Amino acid sequence: MEEKKNDCGCTIGGTPKHYNSGISCDAKNCVYHDCDCYCTAEKINVGPRNATCSSETVCATFKERK
Repeated sequence: MEEKKNDCGCTIGGTPKHYNSGISCDAKNCVYHDCDCYCTAEKINVGPRNATCSSETVCATFKERK
């Protein structure tokens, strides 16, 4: 049976391998975005170390959805 996907590429009715309910994510073009507002990555890395405010940080786990 072939899995159906919605317009952002996520499986409809599927269950992600890991669901970080405490992490809000708006990066809809990331492979770990669950098409709602959560991250499904096993773990995330945020940096760089020398950031002094939130606008200087980035999610290093981001991978573009193709």
